[in-house]
Amino acid sequence: MSTKVTSRLEINGAPASAGDMRLLVANNYGHFSAMRVEGGAVRGLGLHLDRLQNSTRELFGSELDREQVRVWLRQAIGKERRELSVRINVFSRRFDRAHPGAVAAPDVLISVALAPDAANAAPLRLKSFRYARELPHVKHVGTFPLFHYRALAQDAGYDDALFVGADGCISEASIWNIGFVAFEGAQLRIVWPKAPQLDGTGMRLLQAGMTKLGVASVSNPVKLVDLHAFRAAFVTNASSSYLPIASIDSIGFEQPPELAGLLARCHASNPLEAI
Repeated sequence: MSTKVTSRLEINGAPASAGDMRLLVANNYGHFSAMRVEGGAVRGLGLHLDRLQNSTRELFGSELDREQVRVWLRQAIGKERRELSVRINVFSRRFDRAHPGAVAAPDVLISVALAPDAANAAPLRLKSFRYARELPHVKHVGTFPLFHYRALAQDAGYDDALFVGADGCISEASIWNIGFVAFEGAQLRIVWPKAPQLDGTGMRLLQAGMTKLGVASVSNPVKLVDLHAFRAAFVTNASSSYLPIASIDSIGFEQPPELAGLLARCHASNPLEAI
């Protein structure tokens, strides 16, 4: 078998046309979910489908047939059993720019590529910025600010951006949720920032795993000025369940040897769901 996978781009189960792609670029209105497919299955598949269904109702006022989405997803990945990076975009050919609130039937774009190897990634250095995403609970296609702030962070010598609200509370990173680690004696506790943000699938899988394994996990406001209270930090999304944080601005963090294994077990405690 070839070491490469041919990237696929399909709309409603058919190859995407140039006209469809022009429409997507011209309107840039919609939402998506990105996932890692392992052997034809996905951890948190139901969460991804819930997100797509709920966001379709909110943005287009219409229903998304989740079972049809699964049919198209099975078709797009075919017999490939290596780990894949899959993105499902929902847009509408019937979207009316003059009346954007009008009900519009959804169309589904699925892109498939070989998943990148995230193993042994170096701890990230984050730079904080005062910014909050529009409709933070929706994983919408308005991603320009995310990569703009990532670029600004990298220009300043960091790896990525961290967003902080006007109240000084941390919300999320560019394409990640963030968690902080506090130790109470020998026991660690995970603190998730309580702020307007996307409830990412990676974060929700870790939270579910922590509940199963009895790991203390809470959601509290975390202010930028209070980071010295935490020993470690990490980011997570559906593609990379855990990446350690080396620093935020001038605040450095440790790399507790037990943390990576614990988070890996929390993630793996969620079963793979067949597509």
